[in-house]
Amino acid sequence: MSLVWREQLSVGNNVIDTDHRYLINIINRVEQSLGAGDRRELSVALDSLSKYTQEHFAREEKIARAAGYEQVPGLSHSHEALVKQLDEIKTEIRNKGQEWTPEVAEKFTKLLRSWLIDHVIKEDLLMKPVLQKHSPLFDPR
Repeated sequence: MSLVWREQLSVGNNVIDTDHRYLINIINRVEQSLGAGDRRELSVALDSLSKYTQEHFAREEKIARAAGYEQVPGLSHSHEALVKQLDEIKTEIRNKGQEWTPEVAEKFTKLLRSWLIDHVIKEDLLMKPVLQKHSPLFDPR
């Protein structure tokens, strides 16, 4: 079952929320390609996830800093750890070779879902009170 965006995940900033929606879509692509055993699409989706994640984290930190969020250093540190964790997940997926059983696909799907949703719920939503002091359209870029 695919991840679905829910309003409870909104941080109150359209740029960040749009990024989170797109990241959910990419994770759904990874899940679909894992389930289908489509290695080419999986590779494309994982590369897309890595690239977009780094772009998103840079945008998110810039918006948080401009909005006056005081925990940007901690957020940045968390982002670095998440990038490292994503790289480890990608390596493990690619090293599985022919062992793509439904159980293996489910394991990686759960890891990626947790990777994104846990971060949004446990860290990004902490910014919401600060971001809500600005317009949802706030974008200092």
